[in-house]
Amino acid sequence: MLVEPDADPAREVADDALLGALAERLRLAATAPDAEALALRRLLARAPERTETIKAMWGRLDQQPLHVHGADAALLAADRHGLGFTLHDTADKALAAAEAGGSAVIGLSGVTAWWGRLLARPRLRVVGALPDDANRVPRALRVSTARPGPTGEDRTFWVTDAAQGDHALLAALAQNGLAGTPLSQAGGLKLFLLAGYVQAEDPRLIGLPGTLTGVIGAAPVF
Repeated sequence: MLVEPDADPAREVADDALLGALAERLRLAATAPDAEALALRRLLARAPERTETIKAMWGRLDQQPLHVHGADAALLAADRHGLGFTLHDTADKALAAAEAGGSAVIGLSGVTAWWGRLLARPRLRVVGALPDDANRVPRALRVSTARPGPTGEDRTFWVTDAAQGDHALLAALAQNGLAGTPLSQAGGLKLFLLAGYVQAEDPRLIGLPGTLTGVIGAAPVF
């Protein structure tokens, strides 16, 4: 015989409060990427034992259109933002959709240097990276028309067409006071991760190897 579970008034009160808080939070418009990152970091500091749960909840609160390209990017985007995104068969389509509104998550394991095209598309900038914790290397970048600002814990993404090997480029970066990590390369372009928030006009970038170079954005670390 089936037994009806006992009512739990305290649980019902908590569930109702959660539903009300969620509705109120969804009514609020999104702010700049750096402001969103600082708000999320504040929550994580209050409950570090629930880091992954809070990140997943936060990602699902984002109501802006999300466009994704790449199998790895799709897995990372689903984990953070849920399944409410549009999957595109090319990076160019995802970038065009992001430029029209919303954002795009695109993987770094592809054979094309899609990230290099951001040098010629100044309206688009990297505003996030997944995974976004300091212990793991990013496998996908989030791009939008928003402008990322410094949050105190950031990583910057720099592109160059320099022919030198990674060791020589890392040495050149270090000589200018920049700590770099190779991320991807394709089509004669190389993508490096730079520690900290580095502005496109930073004088430390002057004189680095390459004729087609530049910062394409930054992402917070949690």
